[in-house]
Amino acid sequence: MNTFSRHRIRPAATSVSIWTLAVLVSCLALYQLWVCLDVRAPHVADALLGGMMAAAATALGTLPVLFAQTLPQKVQDSLYGFGAGVMLAASAFSLVAPGIAAAGELGYGPWGAGILVGAAILLGAAVLLLMDRCLPHEHFIKGREGIEAHRLRRTWLFVFAITLHNLPEGLAIGVGYAGNDPLRGTALATGIAIQDIPEGLVVAVALMAAGYKRAFAVALGMLSGLVEPLGAVLGAAVVGWSAALLPWGLGFAAGAMLFVISHEIIPESHRKGHEVHATGGLMLGFVLMMLLDTALG
Repeated sequence: MNTFSRHRIRPAATSVSIWTLAVLVSCLALYQLWVCLDVRAPHVADALLGGMMAAAATALGTLPVLFAQTLPQKVQDSLYGFGAGVMLAASAFSLVAPGIAAAGELGYGPWGAGILVGAAILLGAAVLLLMDRCLPHEHFIKGREGIEAHRLRRTWLFVFAITLHNLPEGLAIGVGYAGNDPLRGTALATGIAIQDIPEGLVVAVALMAAGYKRAFAVALGMLSGLVEPLGAVLGAAVVGWSAALLPWGLGFAAGAMLFVISHEIIPESHRKGHEVHATGGLMLGFVLMMLLDTALG
């Protein structure tokens, strides 16, 4: 092997080691955080555990990329649709409906509860829209968006895009556990974790299609899921301060998820002309999450 080949291979090995170390350090930090929260704030610790389950599912979904380089576009679009269906059902059954019920328990009438949760939904969508406009990011198909996107390296644009996608899921898990209904929180976390498996696969495949190395795509896909436990802790901590914040938190998380579904996932799944496959995946995801919510919640 000549000198040029040795120098060309060494940076790749170093990159893999760095990203593997980053994944391990992040997991250890989350575990230490869970140990601390389990004593001081059990509901936040439960939310963190639910978020870690979703992150683990995302990591699991990236692993097939180590053995298979491509994924048929129809399959990708079906998986996008499946994820959208799970998130739609989670928004309706695990967030909006409990939010209206929580508002009713606080003394609001049917109209007042609906208006309160509706306002929270719009607020959640507005915040995600603001982030979408202000935070530079790059979609896998649509390309670059946001302020001064051309100044940032493409890798970080993908990271920002993944963050925009996963943060609402983490917030939803945290708010679900903050409602003092562990079964409902578990149902929501389970549903999101199920859709995170194909999501992790799609993210890793898309990164490879964009020109990133296999190991880098897998490592970054795994790291993308770590946004969810952090979002879960944030959601549970904020809503746990006051019962009056619960309907607002549930509605806000639902609005953020609905924004991601409409603005990101469905357009991506329909862009290549596979609307039927994407819609079929959406229907299956919706029914699965509905069954999980009604059975476990």
